Amino acid sequence: MEKEKFIKQAKRIVIKIGSQVLDKNDDIDTDFIKSLADQISAYPEKEFIIVSSGAVLAGVKKLKLQSKPKTITEKQAVASVGQAYLMQIYDKIFSERKLTVGQMLLTVEGLQDRKRYLYAKDTLNKLIEFNVVPIINENDAIAVEEIVFGDNDYLAAHVSVLADADLMVIVSTAGGLYTDDPSNPEAKLIEEVEDVDSAINYAKSSKSKFGTGGMRSKLEAAKVATSHSIPVMIVPKTEKLIHSIFSLEKIGTFIYPSKHKKMSGKKSWLALLSSPKGRVVVDKGAEKALKEGKSLLPGGIKDVEGIFNPKDTVAIVNEEGIIIGKGIVKIGYKELKKIKGLKTEEASKVLGKNIDEVIHRDNLVIY
Repeated sequence: MEKEKFIKQAKRIVIKIGSQVLDKNDDIDTDFIKSLADQISAYPEKEFIIVSSGAVLAGVKKLKLQSKPKTITEKQAVASVGQAYLMQIYDKIFSERKLTVGQMLLTVEGLQDRKRYLYAKDTLNKLIEFNVVPIINENDAIAVEEIVFGDNDYLAAHVSVLADADLMVIVSTAGGLYTDDPSNPEAKLIEEVEDVDSAINYAKSSKSKFGTGGMRSKLEAAKVATSHSIPVMIVPKTEKLIHSIFSLEKIGTFIYPSKHKKMSGKKSWLALLSSPKGRVVVDKGAEKALKEGKSLLPGGIKDVEGIFNPKDTVAIVNEEGIIIGKGIVKIGYKELKKIKGLKTEEASKVLGKNIDEVIHRDNLVIY
């Protein structure tokens, strides 16, 4: 499919706005937010979700600080002040255009829990059903270094998958992917990308005063979205960026979605966010069967590692010690140790209950 068709057919769009984009003379660029609201109101038939950084930038402004906070505690405190200020700006500007906004603050730790992931998904869908424009940010006020997304590019990618978006738009000061640093006059804009991995070679990480990401993180995030059949655009910060996209003007870089079959929502969560509680080692026969799309049976299990309960996620490891996938187990580690290597009939007798499989193929992701 040509990129024009992807763009025309896009109904649900995630727009990621970084701190660097929102920054104007060390303050929030309200003119840019106004132009964004004007354009969103011009497309009532479409559903927009905004992933917005800027809590720390807004907090620095509100508290009249001279620089970005350095410690995690300072960052959390400044973000707490800034998030309220940032949402106040969004609410005021969007309300003036008869648009309602709703705030969602997420953490990767929260999304790793299947129930909380589904609640977030349902909340997002309900907000859109109410004709609300969700404004999403990482919950910087409680996030710590070990669990942060690292950059809202990744958050936007996870939100795009969570929301079943049709298009993910990353607004970038670079304006797109170039063959070299955009400051180099000989650097050329790459208008279309079919293979994200090859494009990453062109990308360089960068740091800004208030942001944490660079072009590399944008492409890594694009890889997450495109692997779930969501096309991605990296576009410049302009006054008419949404109009330019839907008018099919030449703008930024378009990254095509993967041609692989789209994952189900559960498998997507399994692949991207689930945190394994243990490991199940399988033999070569089971490995082959799993790669052919079959369920995991007790007979193919050689070893069980870790402590896990029914409905927990485990990593699936082959005989060479390589992780080949993840899955949700039907039984806990104690029972599984009793029946590893047994045929299903024998396993059922040992446990005193019927065991068809240890992990059903619908609850499996094989890499």
